[in-house]
Amino acid sequence: MRRPGGWWRRKSTPAKVETYTRWSFHFFGVIEIATVGLAIVSLAGSAPVPLFLTAVCAHGALSMLTASRAVDWMLGRRPRPVRLLWALGALSAAVAVAALAVTAREPRGSDLAGAGVSVAGTVLIFGTGFLALGVRSRREVGALVIGFSLGAGCVAVLVGMPTRAAFFMAAWILVGAALLAFTSMFSGWLLNAVFALDEARETRARLAVAEERLRFGRDLHDVLGRNLAVIALKSELAVQLARRERPEAVEQMVEVQRIAHASQREVRDVVRGYREADLEAELAGARGVLAAAGIDCEVTGRPTGLPARVQSALGWVVREATTNVLRHGNATWCAVTVRTVEGRVVLTVENDGAGTEGAGRGDAPPDGRSTSAGDTRASDETAGIGGTAGIGGAAGIGGAAGVGGAAGIGGTAGAPPSGGSGLAGLRERLAAVDGRLAAGHIDGDRFRLTAEVPLAAGGHPAEDAS
Repeated sequence: MRRPGGWWRRKSTPAKVETYTRWSFHFFGVIEIATVGLAIVSLAGSAPVPLFLTAVCAHGALSMLTASRAVDWMLGRRPRPVRLLWALGALSAAVAVAALAVTAREPRGSDLAGAGVSVAGTVLIFGTGFLALGVRSRREVGALVIGFSLGAGCVAVLVGMPTRAAFFMAAWILVGAALLAFTSMFSGWLLNAVFALDEARETRARLAVAEERLRFGRDLHDVLGRNLAVIALKSELAVQLARRERPEAVEQMVEVQRIAHASQREVRDVVRGYREADLEAELAGARGVLAAAGIDCEVTGRPTGLPARVQSALGWVVREATTNVLRHGNATWCAVTVRTVEGRVVLTVENDGAGTEGAGRGDAPPDGRSTSAGDTRASDETAGIGGTAGIGGAAGIGGAAGVGGAAGIGGTAGAPPSGGSGLAGLRERLAAVDGRLAAGHIDGDRFRLTAEVPLAAGGHPAEDAS
């Protein structure tokens, strides 16, 4: 069963801001009804009171509906609710005029007269605030505020209200409507800004992936371009020699074979990530790429002096963890810790964006450790540039992060062994050096991945991966 409040934690930051904005304006509608209700509660026996309350309830309901449609319009999800805006403006003016007309029939200073003025002012103030949601131009909003306040003052004078009282009522409506209209405009601007920033963050991540693809393409061109040209030339020479039945044709084909094998080894070196993943460079690159994505990353501990095999194994863990933090959940911070405990190097990656459907979702495997449901997806999506390290390379992880997979290039090294991906592939890599991996939720939205490798690690992860 899902925990209470899980629906809120599963929302992204823009979705949370949108939900907050919508319900804030719905709450404004409730405040409008409550304000009028408190103003006329002592006049329950008067005939106009039920009419006042009914009109204000209808106005509040229409205001909430208009606010909901206006928010959708601001986000580009539906056309501008022009008819609702006109209906809300007309209803606001009609209720205000009717309330002032009732006030004119009552003795000056009576409670019912004061209630009528309160109803008219409240409806116009809240109506202007809700109408501002459907208007982008500041001039149009200013015209709404001034028009409703001046109109209320003129109508008050026409129905017999003293000029001084009408002036103060118009000033009250002007100030209240201006404040609520400014709140509406600012809320719309803030909502659009949050969505724009989130889109920019995703764009930066996509650009990092594209940059890594370009770098990988350049590397392959540099490695294969010259060798393929030589192979083509020597093959053509061997054909000509063979047609003349010259024995040198065999030597040329042997040379072609040698160059082909050398090219294969060079491609494997490129795909492996320039031979080995350097943990210190991976940590620096992870900090850079997460910072570029707007995620505060703190790295504690230095891997200086660790064996090369240990650094290579843990470097792949940093690549995979960085990719998952970027592509899953909604993290705002990430902490990476490297420490040595009793002859073992312990790497911990922790972030606050797992939620209940993020990178750490999934049932625990038989060994009691949690497995990320999103890891396979992350690895598959970045397989075109090297499995799980595609984004990290753009920030300079190891100078060549992100080319560790490149499925489809002749069974090259660097892809997770045994066809695995995500945490499963990392467990196989760590198992090659007698390491262990654990991952799972801690304290609600926080997700922690822990890798342990003995200092006297056996095997060679890159060779095992081949």
